[in-house]
Formats: sequence, structure tokens, C-alpha cells
Amino acid sequence: MSRFLHARPGRQQGFTLVEVAIVAAIVLIAAVIGIPAINGYIIENKVPAVGQELHRFIARTKVSGQGLGNTPYTGIGIVQLAHALRSSSVITVAGAGATATVRHGLGATDGRVVLAADTITTSGDAFGLTLDKVNEAACPSLAAVMQRVSERIVINGITVKQPGTGGAAGTYNATGAEAACTSGDTNSFSFTAR
Repeated sequence: MSRFLHARPGRQQGFTLVEVAIVAAIVLIAAVIGIPAINGYIIENKVPAVGQELHRFIARTKVSGQGLGNTPYTGIGIVQLAHALRSSSVITVAGAGATATVRHGLGATDGRVVLAADTITTSGDAFGLTLDKVNEAACPSLAAVMQRVSERIVINGITVKQPGTGGAAGTYNATGAEAACTSGDTNSFSFTAR
């Protein structure tokens, strides 16, 4: 018989501890590099769906405010937002009434959406949606999606769209929106509509 068919007695075949450690290190490095990129890709792909839900909410709120005078949004808040978005498949609503919490899913797990009366010319003549803790992967594409239905957009305190004068539509500053975005789950957005 050939000497290649039998292993030498006392010698086991397999991987050495050094070989296993090298493979484990390579897998760990690939995971550390790849997981944030995958997370960013997932968040970026959620932006259109979240934007569509917010578009629908804004449209419904505008219709509901018609014929209610100069300040139709006075007193609007989390109750209306939670009620309108409760059946959303991309925005999460927990709780009910004034203690409800609305989460956007575009970054930190505790990133919220808040609704309040806002001002364009008179207090309560507009309403504002604020999103906090938004990941950089959703920024500035979220602003680009929302610029069609928002009269004012503020990202991290920087105004990138201002209402036009005399009822004219304002101009959206895409370059300014990109420059206003920061790294991580640190971005906050304010969208004002009426």
C-alpha cells in the first residue's frame, strides 16, 4: 500500500490554532468594515418610504386645515401625528394620546418625529415636523424628498429652504443641505408646511 493512504500514527490532521486565529481576525475585520456600510444602505433605502408617509400626513393635515381661518394649526401636536401614522409600515407609533411616541427608523432607535404648530407669517398658520437623531445616510436625501411639500427646511439649525415672498414657492438649496449634514445619528430636521 501506498504510504499516502495512511496518516502517520499519533499525528492528527486539521487546522492549527494560528490558522483559526488568522481566519477569525479576517472575518472580524470584514464585519467591522461591512456592517456600518450595510446599515447605511438600509437606512438610505428607507428614506423614500418614510418621505412618502410624511408627504401623506402633510397633505391630509393641509386639507383638514382648510377653511379654519388664519391659524388652523394652533394646538396641533403628537395626538394628531400618532393617530395619522399608527397604521404606517415604516414609521413606528408607541402609546396613545399625549404620551404617544412616533419613531422614524432613519438612524438611532430612539429617533423621534414630533409635530407642533409653527409660524410662517402668524403663529399657528403653519405646522412643523421635527425629526431628530437621523443618520447621515438619510441626509440630505430626506430633505430632497421633503422639499416639495415643505415651505421651510432646517437641518441642524441651518435653513436650506425658506418660504418665498408673496406666496411664491421658496428655493431649495441642495448644496446647503449636503453641507449641513453631519456624521452619525446626529442630524435633526425641521419641515414646516401650511
